[in-house]
Amino acid sequence: MEKHVTASTTDTKQQLISVAERLFAERGFAGTTVRNVVSEAGANLGAVHYHFGSKEELFRAVVAQFAHPIVEQELALLKQLQTEHDLPSVEAILAAVLKPCLENLVQDRDSWRIRAQFMGRCRTEPEPLQSIAANEFAVATEAFVDVLQRALPDQSRAQLYWKFDLVITVLIRVQAEAGQPHALLKINNPKDIQDTTQQLVRFLSAGMRA
Repeated sequence: MEKHVTASTTDTKQQLISVAERLFAERGFAGTTVRNVVSEAGANLGAVHYHFGSKEELFRAVVAQFAHPIVEQELALLKQLQTEHDLPSVEAILAAVLKPCLENLVQDRDSWRIRAQFMGRCRTEPEPLQSIAANEFAVATEAFVDVLQRALPDQSRAQLYWKFDLVITVLIRVQAEAGQPHALLKINNPKDIQDTTQQLVRFLSAGMRA
């Protein structure tokens, strides 16, 4: 039977995702129950089963909500790079990875700390949760590794995968510490994104080439 979608059900679904993101970030997947989520969202247990089917699928929806816009922006930047340059530099490739994440984080001032904390949690959760998170970014990961392999032909794909993974780890750490006194990312104005991106690119490009 086709589900009848109304403004009310859409609002409930979004509220469940927002609350779940915060609780997963603060308590982790195992420490968050469906009852916790529905209680704070002002919904009922049936709403989670109706919209998601399970807590694991709710986790997937949380990841997808922030991953999809970032992946779209990353792929658009990468396509632009490849249109302008037959073989983009490592620096330009890394900038296309980093900038969308940093921009999205700063633009969403109301929830950026929770978002950064949740992204960090995704890297430490047990399977299959890590794979669920990784799969939401898989299209972008493959595209970037493809172009990095062209830029760095002497390196194996296996090397590029773990180096790219370290790039993402550094990015998540920078996001998690954003706005703190000694943090790399200050988030006071748009120029902070540019400055942070440039510093990270200088640092990480050397590692990619090593």
